[in-house]
Amino acid sequence: MTLFFTNKNYRLLFSASAVSNLGDGVSALALPWLASLITRDPMLIATVAFATRLPWFLCSIPAGVITDRYDRKHLMVGADILRMILTAGLVVCALTIPQPAPAGAAFTAILMVSGLAFLLGLAEVVRDNAAQTVLPSVVAKSDLERANGQLWSIEQIMGAFIGPPLAGFLIAWAVPAPFVLDTLSFALAAGMVFFIAIPSRPAVIRRSVWREAVEGMVWIRSHRVILQLALMLGVMNALGMLVVTILVLYSQEVLGLSVTQHGLLLIAGAAGGVVGGVICPKIAALIGRRSALHCALLGLAVSNALLALVPSVLIVALALFLEMFAALLWNVVTVSYRQRFIPDALLGRVNSIYRFFGWGLLPFGALASGAIVVMAEPDLGRALALRMPLVIAAVGSFAILLYGLVWLQIDEELRFSGMGLRGRRLRRKVAAKVTSVCNFY
Repeated sequence: MTLFFTNKNYRLLFSASAVSNLGDGVSALALPWLASLITRDPMLIATVAFATRLPWFLCSIPAGVITDRYDRKHLMVGADILRMILTAGLVVCALTIPQPAPAGAAFTAILMVSGLAFLLGLAEVVRDNAAQTVLPSVVAKSDLERANGQLWSIEQIMGAFIGPPLAGFLIAWAVPAPFVLDTLSFALAAGMVFFIAIPSRPAVIRRSVWREAVEGMVWIRSHRVILQLALMLGVMNALGMLVVTILVLYSQEVLGLSVTQHGLLLIAGAAGGVVGGVICPKIAALIGRRSALHCALLGLAVSNALLALVPSVLIVALALFLEMFAALLWNVVTVSYRQRFIPDALLGRVNSIYRFFGWGLLPFGALASGAIVVMAEPDLGRALALRMPLVIAAVGSFAILLYGLVWLQIDEELRFSGMGLRGRRLRRKVAAKVTSVCNFY
């Protein structure tokens, strides 16, 4: 945590991320649970998740142009203030919408919640893109892996370790309570970001949004590895949404968990993220980028297989731990890779295009999850139908693992300082062993 104590701007960015992700973690449980209190229809519940993620498909590229045109700090502050206002709207929904809603009113209620979720997603697109592009201006390039690892770790601690179980306790006490906390967290995060001092950037010659977006597209098209990583991430995220969307109903109806117990279950995933945030940068430095990504893909495939095959609370907890650890390993390597090699003037646009490919399929994965359950239920029954999205996610994860083992060609050299000859030799030996294990699978 040396960076935290020696770099004031990073300390403010780190703290803002911690606070805002606490709110995100609370709403990550509270929002789908609110939807499940309003209706038991899987498609309507999936609609809320679809609306939340749709902005990543519609607005990722324009958000990148905006990020490169305007002050990134002010964009983050404005987005957090907007999220504060919109989350206050969810407080009103939780207070006024009947739970459960009458059959005729359920659609209207879900439509209202989905509308707010969509606007929250729009603000999140701008905020997250700006936050990721601002990090190289806050820390040295040699510290990017360490800084990203710490940021991912605190995001997991607050957003998945503390947030969901806290939401479980709050929603059991009063349904609007988690959204009130979320509102306050966005206000506090906006205040912290406001005080970050970021070096001024050269004046930008503004042209048409399309022309500026095309420049980012041309750059990412000419860097095959980054485009390859973006497309792989898109498939993995779509498969992940099959799991995430239906997990709230799977937890209630198959595992028989209450809202508090469901929140505690999600701690397992958070623990994987916390552990991953601490040791994944070291793993990447030791075995190299390529082997690290192979291991991440293997971890995701195995975790989805466990979720699909074993409807046990303990096994689900283990699978969530492994899934988040693997996701952290993937993110630490790929995010740092992009931040190091993408020019600053293009960072916002290229990151947004990357996220368009990587996150654009999220809403369709969410919608597909609900549709799969609806189509499977008449023939398979409710319990087995709820497991079908998990089965499809497992099969798809092993397919993407095979693709990565055969076709992913990323640079091995991480350019970490402080790794002597002995360390490099050890890294090569460990990398060879890890790669042989991954190839076995």
